[in-house]
Amino acid sequence: MNMPNNTSDNTAASKPAPIGQLILLGAVIAGTAVAIGAFGAHGLKATLAATGKAETFETAARYQMYHGLAILLLAALADHLPSKSIARTAWLFSIGILFFSGSLYILALTGMLWLGAVAPLGGLSLMAAWASLAIAATKKRTT
Repeated sequence: MNMPNNTSDNTAASKPAPIGQLILLGAVIAGTAVAIGAFGAHGLKATLAATGKAETFETAARYQMYHGLAILLLAALADHLPSKSIARTAWLFSIGILFFSGSLYILALTGMLWLGAVAPLGGLSLMAAWASLAIAATKKRTT
């Protein structure tokens, strides 16, 4: 009969972080930022210049890239931080990118000014992700 091993911690915090998923997510987000940024700089140059929204579009691409790289950083740190903290931080970065960069892209392309109210929600999510990472740095991995 197999007896449970009481010395091992079977909580979610002790499970290995999904490093491959983090790398894939970060690479897709960063790679997409390059593609969208290039499309904005070349394919949409005249449209964005005519509306005065080129800087808004560029800001969206830049922040998407920064935070795609931040998700790759999480993969590099996965062996040193609790898995739950890594997952929470990755989710917050992803939500932040979607709301911040996504709303700025749409704002730049459509002129829908009400989307300017969505960007700060994304910014708050990005700030929460960085805070989550800072807090995770104070905790020990339990594996």
